[in-house]
Amino acid sequence: MKVSVVICTYAMDRYDVFSDCVDSVLAQTYDPLEVVVLVDGNDAVFDRVRDDYGDLDDIVLHCNEENQGISYSRTRGAELATGDVVAFIDDDGIAEPDWIAELARVYRETDAIAVGGHAKPDWITDKPDFFPEEFYWLVGCDERGMGEHMDELRNTYGSNISFRRDVFLNVGGYDENTGRKGDRHIQAHEAPVCIRMANAYGKGVIYNRNAVVNHQLFDYRGDFRWLVGRSFWQGYSKRIMDVLLPEAAGDKNEYLKQLMLEFVPERLWDLGREPALSKAKQLVAIFVFTAAVGFGYLYGLLEVDRSEL
Repeated sequence: MKVSVVICTYAMDRYDVFSDCVDSVLAQTYDPLEVVVLVDGNDAVFDRVRDDYGDLDDIVLHCNEENQGISYSRTRGAELATGDVVAFIDDDGIAEPDWIAELARVYRETDAIAVGGHAKPDWITDKPDFFPEEFYWLVGCDERGMGEHMDELRNTYGSNISFRRDVFLNVGGYDENTGRKGDRHIQAHEAPVCIRMANAYGKGVIYNRNAVVNHQLFDYRGDFRWLVGRSFWQGYSKRIMDVLLPEAAGDKNEYLKQLMLEFVPERLWDLGREPALSKAKQLVAIFVFTAAVGFGYLYGLLEVDRSEL
């Protein structure tokens, strides 16, 4: 079973990080493996990619004529790929050497049509003491309560997800109304494609925690104001997803219920038993981030019109 790994990038100031990502994929223990590098409308970056990687076997290089956004680019990468399975990793992710071997093992041993792995936070700076694990999804990493090993989930995150290529393309790939594009901050682009997949095939994403990608988290991802803004845009993105796929409207409500009825009471009890400033900060952050998500959703109710999507 051939696996194609799609890596999308666009900015020269991220090139060293992107290069580390590509090198970690090229160092995978699995074979046969193909690497598809797609540069999203930046000729200077593409020239450098071609200089660094153009002579290697089993690597496909492509540059969009203009910036099209992450969702278009990933789908285009899957179209260019030739593998039975297409795997995606963010350009700031570092894959463990057996990442693809672990994803492929699940496909071989089960009838899975999609397999995701553990997006592990890799703090390049000091981890901020106020940042609660329940909100790791804000930075594209697995949050507390996400799921158990080998559970079937709705989706894992874009830094560590794979699909049978024919299934992914049959459901239309990523929706271009979601995902980053320039200054457009729409998130949650994994969920719509996985929901369409589940509707068409009756299956979700198998969560293999042994398939590990270390998602590098730089200084700005630990900035409180950045995280509040990120929370707002996640709420806005949730509104867009509800418009695109109304049947998914209640999904995040289940996590909100778990957060408020299970995790918050546990944190309050722990804080009462062993008071600590960092625990208090994290509890406050949970309420602030949750409120920001809510405001983002309300803003989306006012701004997002189904006819515009």
